[in-house]
Amino acid sequence: MFDFDYQLKMLPDRPGVYLMKNNLGEVIYVGKAKLLKNRVRQYFQNSKNHTSKVKAMVKNIAEFEYIVTDSEIEALILECNLIKKYRPRYNILLKDDKHYPFIKITINEDFPRVFVTRIRAKDGAKYFGPYPDVSAVHETIELLKKIFPIRTCRKVIKEKEEKGKPCLNYHINLCKAPCAGYIDKQNYMEMIQDIIDLLTGKGNDVIKTLNNDMNEAATNLMFEKAAAIRDKIKAIETIRERQKIILSNFNNEDFINLYGDGEDWCCQVFFIRNGKIIGREHFILENNILDNRRDIVCDFIKDFYGGTAFIPKTIYVPDGKDLELLEKWLSYKKGSLVQIKVPKRGEKINLLNMVEENAKITLEQFKLKLKREKEFYEGALKELAELLKLDEIPHRIEAYDISNIQGVDSVGTMVVFENGKPKNSDYRRFKIQSVKGANDYDSMREILTRRFEHGIKEIRDIQQRRLELSGVKFSIFPDVILMDGGKGQVNVALEVLDKYGINIPVCGMVKDDKHKTRGIVYNNKELKISTNSSAMNLVTRIQDEVHRFAITYHRSLRDKRILHSVLEEIPNIGAKRRKELLKKFGSIENIRKASYNELLDTESINEKSAKSIIDYFHKNK
Repeated sequence: MFDFDYQLKMLPDRPGVYLMKNNLGEVIYVGKAKLLKNRVRQYFQNSKNHTSKVKAMVKNIAEFEYIVTDSEIEALILECNLIKKYRPRYNILLKDDKHYPFIKITINEDFPRVFVTRIRAKDGAKYFGPYPDVSAVHETIELLKKIFPIRTCRKVIKEKEEKGKPCLNYHINLCKAPCAGYIDKQNYMEMIQDIIDLLTGKGNDVIKTLNNDMNEAATNLMFEKAAAIRDKIKAIETIRERQKIILSNFNNEDFINLYGDGEDWCCQVFFIRNGKIIGREHFILENNILDNRRDIVCDFIKDFYGGTAFIPKTIYVPDGKDLELLEKWLSYKKGSLVQIKVPKRGEKINLLNMVEENAKITLEQFKLKLKREKEFYEGALKELAELLKLDEIPHRIEAYDISNIQGVDSVGTMVVFENGKPKNSDYRRFKIQSVKGANDYDSMREILTRRFEHGIKEIRDIQQRRLELSGVKFSIFPDVILMDGGKGQVNVALEVLDKYGINIPVCGMVKDDKHKTRGIVYNNKELKISTNSSAMNLVTRIQDEVHRFAITYHRSLRDKRILHSVLEEIPNIGAKRRKELLKKFGSIENIRKASYNELLDTESINEKSAKSIIDYFHKNK
């Protein structure tokens, strides 16, 4: 039994991080403190001053632990790391976090490469971005490769070392082959500098040089060369035009503001690059225990910039606490000075007000959508409960289906709907292990047995504290089970449940001759449901979803089996290479279409095996 009085007395006068836990040992909140003794005690004193959300959290605290640090900045860094690790339900968690792409130039290599990445590391490379328009970035990269024949392989190429043979890209004029010594470092770096100039908007010199080359080629009657240079100039103009929209390596500023309605908050971020709004992002904060604008701004900054998100030079906020501390932390992460400013007048405050107005509109739209969905799902679940004569409205519904073709690649799937909405994180897939041939009843018996045996074991492990709630997969049982089929499938499910002493209502979802849901089977009777009712709408959605999930899983296994059988025929392609090709391309068609360079970029594929793949598909069209 955790002794709160004793543990509160033992809290030190030191900075650090505290972790609040529930009675299952699950971390539900992580916070930092300048003085642990003062901060942690506040949760268990003066409850009248607490918000309803804080009171709800405190009721769930069964124990706490803490970690002392030498400074407040260390506590801040540790807090961010622990929030990422535990994802506590009462902390601000940005579920819609996106990592925008960068263009990376590996100038830390003798012969640099240019490619797209979503991770900005401190590795000596040069990064451009982030860019909100992903497709535009990839198009830009492809244009650059056509204009400048730089390498795209992952080989480590040193200027002074023995050279090998050039790959196919050299022979089709897509690479100058530094790997074979056909271009020296100085000339190669001139191409890289031209690319950097283009990405920073300084393309005039590049175009001037190309225009001179084009005119010279035309004067010497080398019209084919002149036309090729003309095409390069057009491609460069396309890149420069696009850079006016997505250029973002100068005057980087983010504007953050939020709006709350007393229950939830919406945080909105506007990305300003080169004086233009290039994108925005919003986050709805539903579970956090904070109701104070200054606290929320602080926690939002920690979560938003705590991952691999790009950190701008300046961040504007309406208010906030610990801003100097956050500036030190962000500057440390970025490797250069970062400022967080609270504007009071002028264009900056006007823009912040616009961000707040957009946050308000976004939250109102979100709540309206949520309200409509809630009304539909509540109505559908209520109708279903009345139809089945249940004592309570079902909160969690699980549906099951079997998929195979003449017993081959037989699979089973489970989908979960909570409060009428699909909960994708709880979906489960089963490869049929004990059944040979097309026997749907025995296959269903197997997957239900495995599902509930896993669930019973997990419940025991949780009770004995051998498993945290974050690791559960099957221990939450449904209020209703829906089977994709009629009385036979329902009776199989009831047989399995009876074996383990579990009492859960089981229904069968039956279809008509046109393969449309017509009703449900319950207690050995088919219950007709009005086609216009909310309950029928929900049951149809569930049946379509479990069928889609089963078919998709079955097809993926079938395609992999076929893919394996084809790949086994290709010389120089062993088990490891088959696995890597599967992982990267996913289908025979994609491998067939892959270029020599794309194959060479695949893990464990060398020049010999890449050539074998191309030769195989060339011979077997």
